[in-house]
Amino acid sequence: MIVTLLTDFGRGDDFAGVCHGVILGICPSAQVIDLTHGIPRHDVRRGALSLRNALPFVPVGVHLAVVDPGVGTARRGVALRCGDGRLLVGPDNGLLSLAWERLGGVAQAVDLARSSVRLEPVSPTFHGRDVFAPVAAHLAAGAALEQLGEHVDPAELARMELPSARSEGGVLVAHVLTIDSFGNVELDASRDELPPGRRVELETPAGRFELARAETFAEVEPGGALLFEDSYGAVAVAVNQGHAGSLMGLAPDAEVRISPRTPG
Repeated sequence: MIVTLLTDFGRGDDFAGVCHGVILGICPSAQVIDLTHGIPRHDVRRGALSLRNALPFVPVGVHLAVVDPGVGTARRGVALRCGDGRLLVGPDNGLLSLAWERLGGVAQAVDLARSSVRLEPVSPTFHGRDVFAPVAAHLAAGAALEQLGEHVDPAELARMELPSARSEGGVLVAHVLTIDSFGNVELDASRDELPPGRRVELETPAGRFELARAETFAEVEPGGALLFEDSYGAVAVAVNQGHAGSLMGLAPDAEVRISPRTPG
């Protein structure tokens, strides 16, 4: 069975590799896929968005995610089954919630605090290795979810709250969700909410910018700004061969205002 990994571990340390080793030591037949280990440190929302975006494009399997600034605290570790049959494993801090919402909700969930398959002694700072990786491996090997932890009411699971775009007198007020490594800025707006016209004005903390409505980066000159629908269907802002986030003074949670371009 496929086991995917998404973490903020990076590649400079051995953390991701050790999780691979634990999984394969328990379930040698598992096919382990690294979705990414490049989530910014402790950025639970970025991890949640990345997991939600990625999982529809990989086979149904076991999906382990660890972005866990609360490791070792009272926050729960959980494993759950989505409506489409996928199994998610990770901390109960909202990281998994955007994915399960997209994948049919939660059909069953268990608390891993006293799971019999944990590696003992459990490190208070590396639950990825000692709790989540063993659980993911046993699920991949065919263990039933209820064998690995204690029942949790899905309604009690932590959920990620995202901001919502709103309209103010013909102006769309939106918010930055994430900025990827190319500098493309994902907003919380939908295509249907955007003002009409082939060009719009974007007001940010750094000033006003004129953006072309486009489908590809090459529709504007290098250095030109565009508003487009990214590969996951989100409305985003980019600069062709540039970094929109830096140019426009944007960071996650920044508020921007999108309005029809005023002629002249």
